[in-house]
Amino acid sequence: MKVLLFGATGMVGKSVLLECLEDQDVKLVQSIGRSSTGIHHEKLNEIFIRNFLDLTDIENKLKDFDACFFCLGVSSFRMSEEKYRSITYDITMAVAKTLSKLNPNMTFIYVTGSGTDSSEKGNSMWARVKGKTENDLLKLPFKRAYMFRPGGIIPQKNVRSKTKVYQVFYDVLRPLYPFFKKMFPNSVTTSEQIGRAMIKVALHGYSKPIIESSEINKI
Repeated sequence: MKVLLFGATGMVGKSVLLECLEDQDVKLVQSIGRSSTGIHHEKLNEIFIRNFLDLTDIENKLKDFDACFFCLGVSSFRMSEEKYRSITYDITMAVAKTLSKLNPNMTFIYVTGSGTDSSEKGNSMWARVKGKTENDLLKLPFKRAYMFRPGGIIPQKNVRSKTKVYQVFYDVLRPLYPFFKKMFPNSVTTSEQIGRAMIKVALHGYSKPIIESSEINKI
């Protein structure tokens, strides 16, 4: 399987990258991003771009891929809805529309979040924006598309969050990870489990397009 990966320098994206590099069924990972992952591996190819809204210059390098793992995103903390939407919705849809034309047989997997609002009408800004993003992604002509909705994520393999306040939170709570995993098995997953589940779903499919945290763990 040949994989396109967006957001490989973030906590989830880097975890997905590590799992892909270790998996024998993944033959190539092509990372698209603004900066280097800092990882050197024979299966990894990195392409650097500044504008995710226009992939015209690299379209010839985005063809013939089996799956796209889209892990690019930002926290909505202290961000206006307009700004959050421009990153979360506009960039995701621009990339996805391009890939659906270039790779009609592709499986597209989008990392969203638990509590995403499919009605697009709720009080939570981030949940509305994520909900619209999910809904519109599922309308595109991919072979298959899946929305991963993890809840609490426990980082593993020394992967760190790029959001400083989140990383401080992770560092403080690290001793309690086993407790959280045991007490909230349906709401908490690990970064490694997300990566493993994405690979498995891309290879074998799943019974429904929206995959919650408890299902990620089962997969």
